[in-house]
Amino acid sequence: MFHQVWHDVLYTPLLNVLIWLYNVPAFGNLGVAIIYLTIIIRVVLLPFTVVSERSKILYERLGQKIDRIGQDFKNDPIQKKEMIRKVMREHRVSPWAKVMVLGVQALTLVLLYQVFIGGINGKLGDLYSWVTHPDFINTDFLGFDLGEVRNLFWSGLVGAVLFLEIFIDYRGKSTGLTKSEVAYMIFFPAAVFLTLWILPIAKSIFILTSICFSFIVIFFRQIFKKRFEAAPAESKK
Repeated sequence: MFHQVWHDVLYTPLLNVLIWLYNVPAFGNLGVAIIYLTIIIRVVLLPFTVVSERSKILYERLGQKIDRIGQDFKNDPIQKKEMIRKVMREHRVSPWAKVMVLGVQALTLVLLYQVFIGGINGKLGDLYSWVTHPDFINTDFLGFDLGEVRNLFWSGLVGAVLFLEIFIDYRGKSTGLTKSEVAYMIFFPAAVFLTLWILPIAKSIFILTSICFSFIVIFFRQIFKKRFEAAPAESKK
């Protein structure tokens, strides 16, 4: 049952959308088709991204209040968690939107892995009738084979750009970085680099495009954050 749902509801639709993009707007360039697919997914998830970014701004503004709760209830962790949840609910700070965005992207990565493992040309039997069946899928992108694994250039590029994204994101914080944030800024890009190094280049293209989309989101978040900070003091209570 699970295998049928996975194949018919998740894998096959994604494969067909990818091949349609390859045939039509990407003009036979699979790398461009993956970029289009990533942008489509991020645009569809944009409402959740907006809620997630709004919650992040509010959480930063509530930092002092949450720190006070941590001090007041440091000997009662259960009550501390409950009070923090109460503050989050009062200000409509929701972590679930970000979970949704990351979850869908992670699911897409797994599905893309299934598409490319063993060669994409062997998967064309699952195409719908309205998708033109190409004679052969060209997996070359800028001189690289999208199915190639252990490619230092693309995995390293993603790791470097991800580090830059986190650095820019943290630079906008009004308070200094904690040790855990510094560790995250260093070790998370390194872990992503190592993971993508053992996966096909197609995954790096997907992640890199998503990060570039996130740069745009960060830019607009900084604009809205300034507006929040410029809001009347009464509205911040």
